[in-house]
Amino acid sequence: MQEKIVVIGAGVIGVSVALELQRRGHAVCILDREGVAAQASAGNAGAFAFSEIEPLATPGIMRKAPKWLVDPLGPLSVPPAYALKIAPWMLRFWRASRSDRYRRSLTAQADLMQLTSAALERQAASVEGESLLQRDGQLQLYEGAAEYRASLPAWKLRKEHGIAFDLLESPQAIAEVQPGLSPRFTHAGFTPNWLNTTDPTRWVGHLAQVFTDRGGQIERREIRGLKPAGDGVDIHMQGTVMHAPKVVVCAGAWSHHLARTLGDHIPLETERGYNTTLPQGAFDLKLHLSLPNHGFVISRINGGVRVGGAVELGGLHLPPNYKRADTLLDKAAQFLPGLDTGGGTQWMGFRPSLPDSLPVIGASPRASNVVYAFGHGHVGLTQSAGTAELVGALIDRETPPIPTDAFSASRF
Repeated sequence: MQEKIVVIGAGVIGVSVALELQRRGHAVCILDREGVAAQASAGNAGAFAFSEIEPLATPGIMRKAPKWLVDPLGPLSVPPAYALKIAPWMLRFWRASRSDRYRRSLTAQADLMQLTSAALERQAASVEGESLLQRDGQLQLYEGAAEYRASLPAWKLRKEHGIAFDLLESPQAIAEVQPGLSPRFTHAGFTPNWLNTTDPTRWVGHLAQVFTDRGGQIERREIRGLKPAGDGVDIHMQGTVMHAPKVVVCAGAWSHHLARTLGDHIPLETERGYNTTLPQGAFDLKLHLSLPNHGFVISRINGGVRVGGAVELGGLHLPPNYKRADTLLDKAAQFLPGLDTGGGTQWMGFRPSLPDSLPVIGASPRASNVVYAFGHGHVGLTQSAGTAELVGALIDRETPPIPTDAFSASRF
């Protein structure tokens, strides 16, 4: 019997990787402690944000961080109970914002976005997933000329990397794309090639169904650790050990715990994201809205409206602070005066984040039969198809379609 490659994690990264390995002729089994799309893959904004090539760690960001961090409901916050623990990660984040490191991260991110944009089209065609995609574009909104001017360097970067957009310089021009917004938004950038899924849970569920229909296995198992064994890897679980020729770790915000059992110490932290999903009829939303200076987005999910985002660096164990979701919804009601905020469902999820905003994609430095694919921050859905193609090439010892040195676990 052919031994199965084991993929740990049934979120969008893990399921996409499993599908790609299966397409390449491998027998594959997915293991996950909770099942398909049980964490961040369920409650994200549903965006394939290929135009978002700039890392979070930008030059000068640490001058802005203090005023954000003192606001517990601001776009970037650290709960006081977690401040000491996250200090080493914040130091790495500051180092990643230096100009030379920022430029390297920007180039790598842009390369991965270009790859994954094309990879999504291949994936969607392979799984007949077009009905689950929304090709409506995105608006990034700015309040006043000063905010708009401050955004222009980022739009210049997008132009340099071949990303299509139009800049809108009046509320009237904005209203032609999305009626019903507050006139406080005087300028915007429109990215026509931006995509969303109708529902991230349904998207991952569809991928998983195709995977199992084609003979793949998905099992609920809690993984305790990994250990190299002969020509493969032993996967230690409660009460049993499974052997696999190769293992791919795609366990999101829990991945670094598994890496540590191999002796790899990867500085993964958790961006806790919050949102509220409103039912159909809440607002006639035409496309995805991004509010970069407020740190959140508004997207269309199953005909309803999802309001969410911001960054709370608070780890895996602190209780949720749903006041953050309330604050985002209150702001959305100001920005979309006709928004019906009743009947919403709140959610909090864990985004796996590395200091330089790049994922780890590559072999473990201490176990060549273990490949890592995690740490995508808030662009896991976006980069899932491209990550899968990179992992497939690495597993089959092919030259990857883009350079992968910037994603190596050894960079830390």
